[in-house]
Amino acid sequence: MNGVSSDAGKRRPRFDWREDLSRSRDLTRQEIDAYGYVLGWMEDWRVRKELPAGREAARAWWREVAKAKDRPEWQLRQWEEAIRWYLSWLEICLRQGGDGRSVPERLKDAVHHAGARRGLALKTRQTYAGWIARFGAFAGTEQRVLDEAVAREWLVVLVDKEKVAFATQKQALNALAFFYHDVCGREEVDLQVKMRRTSPRQPVILNRAELMGLIGKLEDRYRTAALLQYGAGLRLTELVGLRLKGVDLERGVALVVLSSHADAGGRQHRPGLLS
Repeated sequence: MNGVSSDAGKRRPRFDWREDLSRSRDLTRQEIDAYGYVLGWMEDWRVRKELPAGREAARAWWREVAKAKDRPEWQLRQWEEAIRWYLSWLEICLRQGGDGRSVPERLKDAVHHAGARRGLALKTRQTYAGWIARFGAFAGTEQRVLDEAVAREWLVVLVDKEKVAFATQKQALNALAFFYHDVCGREEVDLQVKMRRTSPRQPVILNRAELMGLIGKLEDRYRTAALLQYGAGLRLTELVGLRLKGVDLERGVALVVLSSHADAGGRQHRPGLLS
């Protein structure tokens, strides 16, 4: 976070598309607001998917998000213009040797690098990086990210407005403490936020007809996996770790790798019944 790009080890000028968009003289205020909305949506999606900025990521977002439902032609044309503006801006950044990554993306990379140096498990690094990216989106600029008062404000929002669970509050707090201590190099970090326990949430349970209707809306490439997860009662990690040879349709059984033993010398399994 000291103005040094983590991937090159050299000082590179940093550009912020939001700032440059807000100062654009070629667009009206209405266009600036509209472009900022759709580009922020696209960038958030791209960062979550961990895709590099560029035309391929823009095409993927257009295919999987923008065209996923029917939208007015005028809106699609406006979004196309916004994406053209962003790609043109990105090309200028690259020609000038600059770093065009968004603030959340830079924060995410910085946390991953610091976590790897400290020997944190990959899952922990991913969790911390996800929280700090969310904080970066809330803060908006690097200057505000470095202000612990803004971090306290964000934690209050999580507690009072979003009403996240107590364990989730602690997770976000730990991520911020790691960021300020291990990424920013601060010796003392005191965010002065009092965590608050929340009442248990009642889960929303769908009946069989509602669930099958929901699964029926999924794309073909996801529907089979969803049916298998529902029929065998699999966790998400168990579903993605399932092997084809572990599914026995004649006996109606799927052999599921136990996550707690996944890294042991011999993998252990439990049978999951296919209904």
